[in-house]
Amino acid sequence: MPIIRFRLNGVETEIDADPDTSLLTVLRGRLSLTGPHFGCGAGECGACNVLIGDHAVTSCDTPLWSVADKDITTIEGLGSEQQPHALQRAFIAEQALQCGYCLSGIMMSAAALLKRNSDPTSADVKAALDRNLCRCGSHNRMVRAILRAAAEMRAS
Repeated sequence: MPIIRFRLNGVETEIDADPDTSLLTVLRGRLSLTGPHFGCGAGECGACNVLIGDHAVTSCDTPLWSVADKDITTIEGLGSEQQPHALQRAFIAEQALQCGYCLSGIMMSAAALLKRNSDPTSADVKAALDRNLCRCGSHNRMVRAILRAAAEMRAS
């Protein structure tokens, strides 16, 4: 098996695995990261979203070979318990979560949006979350939380 190298949450990482293995399988199974969740397995729900560079990508249908030498960020690398990311603080403040299954993927989509647009509108946020499925019904609170995080990030 070839060795695939990438930066995961800022740490140089190498994996000896089948290059066609999904990134999600490696993250959860080999690297024990539980933030990205298996949802549909077809790149349709967003529960497994991670950042590759500055883009939110479904990791369930991303082959390992395609991330060689790239920067990958999971929810575990977005912030920490000691220093939560603005999105994490805002989601807590707005009570924008219920079951949490989709949440890490939604936060990664939101993080990608805020990397490219520091002052999004409500419509921008909704468009950025369009590929994330959530059945809990906290969409309005999620939009408020993302707008709140954007404002906090602009102010700092």
